[in-house]
Amino acid sequence: MKSRSILLISVILLGILVNFPTARAVAEKTAGVEFAERYHLGQYKLQLTGTAVLTWALLFDVYAGAFYLPDGVNGAEWLQDVPKRLEIVYFRSFTAKDLSEASDKLLREHLPRAKYSSLAERLLKFYELFRNIEPGDRYSLSYQPETGTELRLNGQLLGAVSGADFAVAYFGIWLGPHPISGNFRDRLLHGSS
Repeated sequence: MKSRSILLISVILLGILVNFPTARAVAEKTAGVEFAERYHLGQYKLQLTGTAVLTWALLFDVYAGAFYLPDGVNGAEWLQDVPKRLEIVYFRSFTAKDLSEASDKLLREHLPRAKYSSLAERLLKFYELFRNIEPGDRYSLSYQPETGTELRLNGQLLGAVSGADFAVAYFGIWLGPHPISGNFRDRLLHGSS
């Protein structure tokens, strides 16, 4: 049960990042998935910092992910109030319910109780945005200081939630001190090599 929850959380969270790249230059091809070297997020120009594949129990690939930050901002600075984007391409099917439950479980386990409580209402709103995922679907999670964190599925905007604190907590599922996978996090933040 615990391993399924962790898998679902990993898949859900990485899948929450979906905007299709607007740039044509392909910087990375990871597990057959192409990710753009650059991405335009509103007025911001973001640069690919790294890509990775999440493999479950050394048996099967769950999803491939790519992380973007503005030029001149390195992976260690992702916690700052800067634009950021996480894109996840799924290799497996998941229900919206599985994704929201897995995400919430991880956040409850790793955030201080007061912090989780301050985010609870926005998290519920965000979970309502989730849709069922099929292999090949792309979720994107993009944060802009002016507008908050938006969720897209296959390029379609599903909604957004305000607050830099929300972005740090939610991106933290993959990038924080207790990520779904330390190796996955490190490759996203510091490159694939």
